[in-house]
Amino acid sequence: MEQKSAKQEWLEDPQVFAVNRLAAHSDHRYYETEAEALSGIMGLRQSLNGTWKFSYAENPSLKEKHFYENDFNLDSFDTIEVPGHMELQGYGRCQYINTMYPWDGLADIRPPHTDKQNNPVGSYSREFELADPLKGKRQFLSFQGVETAFYVWLNGTFIGYSEDSFTPSEFEITHAVKAGTNRLAVEVYKRSSASWIEDQDFFRFSGIFRDVYLYAIPECHVEDLFIHGDVSEDYRDGMFRAELTLTEETKGSVCAILKDGAGQQVAAWESIPAKKEVEFSCRISNARLWSGEDPYRYELTIVLYDEQGNVKEIVPQKMGFRRFEFKDRMMCLNGKRIVFRGINRHEFNVRRGRSITKEDMIWDIRFMKRHNINAVRTCHYPDQSFWYELCDEYGIYLIDETNLESHGSWQKMGACEPSWNVPGSLPEWRACVVDRARSVLERDKNHPSVLIWSCGNESYAGEDILAMSEFFKERDPSRPVHYEGVFWNREFDRISDMESRMYAKPSEVAEYLEKDPKKPFILCEYMHAMGNSLGGMKKYTDLEDRYDLYQGGFIWDYIDQSLMKKDAYGEEHMTYGGDFGDRPTDYSFCGNGIVYADRSISPKAQEVKFLYQDIRLIPDSKGVSIENRRLFTDTSDLEFVYSVLKDGEPVYQKSFYTSVKPLETGYEAVRLPDFTEPGEYVRQVSALLKNDTLWADSGYEAAFGEQITVVGGQPETRCGKPLKVIHGDVNIGVMGEGFRMLFSKQEGSIVSLVYDGKEWIGRPLMPVYWRATTDNDKGNKFSVSGSMWYGAGRFPYYDKDHCIVEEKEGLIKVTYTYELSTVPKAVTEVSYEVDGSGKLKVRAVFRGQKGLPELPAFGMRLITPEAVKQFTWYGRGPEENYCDRKEGARLGIYKDTPDNNLSRYLVPQECGNRSGVRWLKITDMEGRSIGFQAAGQAFDASVLPYTAEELEAASHREELPVPRYTVVNILGAMRGVGGDDSWGAPVYPEYCISGERELITEFMIERKS
Repeated sequence: MEQKSAKQEWLEDPQVFAVNRLAAHSDHRYYETEAEALSGIMGLRQSLNGTWKFSYAENPSLKEKHFYENDFNLDSFDTIEVPGHMELQGYGRCQYINTMYPWDGLADIRPPHTDKQNNPVGSYSREFELADPLKGKRQFLSFQGVETAFYVWLNGTFIGYSEDSFTPSEFEITHAVKAGTNRLAVEVYKRSSASWIEDQDFFRFSGIFRDVYLYAIPECHVEDLFIHGDVSEDYRDGMFRAELTLTEETKGSVCAILKDGAGQQVAAWESIPAKKEVEFSCRISNARLWSGEDPYRYELTIVLYDEQGNVKEIVPQKMGFRRFEFKDRMMCLNGKRIVFRGINRHEFNVRRGRSITKEDMIWDIRFMKRHNINAVRTCHYPDQSFWYELCDEYGIYLIDETNLESHGSWQKMGACEPSWNVPGSLPEWRACVVDRARSVLERDKNHPSVLIWSCGNESYAGEDILAMSEFFKERDPSRPVHYEGVFWNREFDRISDMESRMYAKPSEVAEYLEKDPKKPFILCEYMHAMGNSLGGMKKYTDLEDRYDLYQGGFIWDYIDQSLMKKDAYGEEHMTYGGDFGDRPTDYSFCGNGIVYADRSISPKAQEVKFLYQDIRLIPDSKGVSIENRRLFTDTSDLEFVYSVLKDGEPVYQKSFYTSVKPLETGYEAVRLPDFTEPGEYVRQVSALLKNDTLWADSGYEAAFGEQITVVGGQPETRCGKPLKVIHGDVNIGVMGEGFRMLFSKQEGSIVSLVYDGKEWIGRPLMPVYWRATTDNDKGNKFSVSGSMWYGAGRFPYYDKDHCIVEEKEGLIKVTYTYELSTVPKAVTEVSYEVDGSGKLKVRAVFRGQKGLPELPAFGMRLITPEAVKQFTWYGRGPEENYCDRKEGARLGIYKDTPDNNLSRYLVPQECGNRSGVRWLKITDMEGRSIGFQAAGQAFDASVLPYTAEELEAASHREELPVPRYTVVNILGAMRGVGGDDSWGAPVYPEYCISGERELITEFMIERKS
């Protein structure tokens, strides 16, 4: 029944969520003529994006109460851009919240009520003249996304009301449109009863943030379209069926043609009588099936004719044949066990918030394909329709999630407490959450990329979510249903067709899978990528080889939710929660992406790309084993390049082609020279794209593998050139050809290192035990348990009697001993040996003590007098890596700059480390260099513009000082970064540094040309 007037009480009534709103329907396009269809431009659509008149009020009592009336004077109104968020255009305050509700501690309310004093209202107005093609037809108004509840008027006539921020809200406006200028008015409320079930982990924005447009429909029109592209039992033939819902006015006939990807007709239907419901079907022999590896699509063209045989509407719809099903309890695509190498993706732009552009989406999908990500969970709401089109076209598997999260109503500070959970089993909430399920299903049902429907996120469980699941299964039996929340309430286990958990440890996953479970297992969220993280990811990806019922996971998450903001001096900076005066807030917990908010790539992506690669390459001295982990495509699209590096320098390369069938392993022999010269040899094999694709050009590396071998050895040599030693009262001077060093008995270290007139030491070279704490260190309280190491490095006890000097012919050795302020006390000895060539051998030994806590790091730190220009290293790279995050880092020679090596995590923290370093060279602005050479074991190293203490003290990047020097850390031990979660998961023991054992850091410093 049509409602004629708006009512304020709807805002707090969960049973009123759509007034005069059209039923949800498919997102298909339609055209009036063939020429229009060929152009792809819908003539019957008129955009209302652009500049609107706007008035902002902090709460409903302050709003413009009659602004929707035709004669209301809008001269006092400001302007705002649509689509866009109010808060990012100067109206209201940005607020980031994870699990609690934004009003927690500020308003004593419970569902479904709102805070009357803090509920911003945006009054939008826009004038338009109806475009000619829309005149004389039924006209409609479409809002693709509005947060969170809104009322609509046209020319003073009430049109409708809607909630559900992330699916379209559409209204018929034929009765209210007039000739000439029309005035559209929209009143948007930031909070309503719907806010209790839109408690997602994100910035809390409001406004019209997706497209707004008018559209009209032809006299004969397809209202809704449901294409079923099933596959025969033997996975050979396509089982096509189309269900059409036509408008009541449609008369005449329906014709349809189905063409393959090359434009060849494979089926046709002629002159089907037009009725309200029309259905037609066929079987396509030897159909080419859709998958993420081969996203092949057919195109259906539906043509509606009137009773005189005139074309009235053309509907082109691409579709894919595929079957997603359970076989032997496993989820299978087209008969093959699938593994989701996935990620969770918020829609986000550093300047536009969730009002993202098509260019953003294209960048995202290209990045994902280039980094071997094959699946996305749309956390925690449906995305723009264009994203689904891209996933169909490029080949990305989707868990399509309903806009539902009520985290704060049942989980408080991590504890499960559902005493007032919504929606639960409350009957007054059931219709609105089932409507949200209906809205996402009806819009997205024709996209082959959608494999699974999700009932939402972190909303506990109950009869209401069970009703959502039952709706999904009844309306679309071809797709299973996902819901993680049943983990917290097993009474409703039947909601979800799969076992889905968040942040379960690898051992917990294995425990589930070893008990002969009924359901397959996925991690809908895992590897919490906050700050410097993703350590230990390999422990998860290894599970897919061990257990058939482990079917992958979705990293949390894709992109940092950080907004660009100008400071008081007009400088732009990345921000996070709390930077807008927003309270309550969850601060930097929004920075979990493997992509920075400005869509530059974080070092963490290197690990993801390698561990998700679907081609495994294992080279040896005679060739390479090629394991094709693809389900449907062979390796004929790849060029393989076998390379050999000697001590980091290329000495051999050969390309070849081979076709390894899906899910098989082949071996390709490669005729190699005999490498007998002493040195370290690295065999690397790359799989490169043979041809250009939608997502990368030919030559792009999709996968790699390597093997390291050492031939012979090179004994350490000492130079016999003479040394001059001067024993001063305070300093021991050591001089030789082209170098000079000072060892201070007072400072307890080497204080000067001069090669060819260039001083390289700005501050005394000293042992380090501390690294700037990572987000994960803080979350698992390692920053507390390991805090004594901060003081141990900053304030060691040294006495002049702790300096011992030993002289031999052509060699001098100076040893310092430091007592550390630890409990129990520990000792570190650092010795320096100098020979006649000026080589300086450094050996630092930490004497562990029983009862000491684990260390963050151990090694030596050199601070240069002024900033250096660049550094070069032979070790793992090219991106930052750690002992528990180095699978994607390969051995080679690389260059970088200290500034660029400072990873752009939202909160400054430990970063820039490289593991497996054989040698490191730093070069100053004039091109002069010194080198650090491993003495035995390879070391970890970082070259940065800041000390760990400076990074520790800053909560934002802009708080760091202007770089004045360069900090070189040479480390014999560096703790892993962890990443199972960021609120308690420890680093795995094998990646920790015991404080109870001896630790050694040993290397050589020498001049370089």
